[in-house]
Amino acid sequence: MARGKSKAESGGADHNVAAKRRKPRKEKKAKDPNKPKRPASAFLVFMEEFRKQFKEENPENKSVAVVGKAGGDKWKSLTDEEKAPYLAKTAKRKQEYERQMQAYNKRLVQYIFTVFCELLSFLTLLVTSILMWFSVL
Repeated sequence: MARGKSKAESGGADHNVAAKRRKPRKEKKAKDPNKPKRPASAFLVFMEEFRKQFKEENPENKSVAVVGKAGGDKWKSLTDEEKAPYLAKTAKRKQEYERQMQAYNKRLVQYIFTVFCELLSFLTLLVTSILMWFSVL
């Protein structure tokens, strides 16, 4: 009975896999730790309460997937009237977030303006020094 060549002997495409180049990963932008976080959606507000309730009813259950599945099913079964308190909390949190973002953006503009003024001052000093140096020659 004749045997065929193994993959290693046949020189198939598998040996070229290691030679392929990977694309370089893009560097993530650094996040500003002072920037306010976006408010949670109505579903996430609901899940905050649901997790506590579910833990009390099922203390032996440690699975995040089970809690998430049960919470999702419960959320889908709620009527609009039952979802209203969570939507109200979300609206309140969104207003607070928008207020915080306005303050954050104001601070950011002030910081950029300050840096710009310092840079302008430095450049003025530099140009003055260069002009004085040329006038000495």
